[in-house]
Amino acid sequence: MTVQKKFYPWSSALPRRISVPLATIFGLGNLNAPGTWGSTVGLLFYALLFEGMGLLRYVVFAAVFIYLAIGICDSAERHLKMRDPGKIILDEFVAMPVCFLPLATHSFSIWGIIAGFALFRFFDIKKPLGINKVQDLSGGLGCVADDIAAAFATTIILNLLCLCFGVFAA
Repeated sequence: MTVQKKFYPWSSALPRRISVPLATIFGLGNLNAPGTWGSTVGLLFYALLFEGMGLLRYVVFAAVFIYLAIGICDSAERHLKMRDPGKIILDEFVAMPVCFLPLATHSFSIWGIIAGFALFRFFDIKKPLGINKVQDLSGGLGCVADDIAAAFATTIILNLLCLCFGVFAA
């Protein structure tokens, strides 16, 4: 049996009263359509923190938030005794900024943001292109990784549409 080394050992020290509220975004995950709520709040997070940020800072901030989300979701899964439950929506929240990663020197119009939201929800729900396989990773990593994969698929499509056709560019 192979023991998988976790790169977020601090997550085992997180108490339930911290990890579960953070992973469910303070109870939003208990509402109907929790993934949509997590994505919506993540979209606001993107607009408030990431919009207009330089590429290097954008990538660093996104990576830090993704890393923290993996550990928090890992802890919450353990406390809830459930594997990637729908109520954990921190994964959608941290994935939304990745959807709008500016691979060129443009930002997205409101239509690009709406399209990005819709594309992300499609990829997150349907999990095509092998995204469903990424979800099989253990613990918080699997919980968050499928959403990040869905976000990368979204950003590739959005950026290609912007670069090739000028669609969705601000």
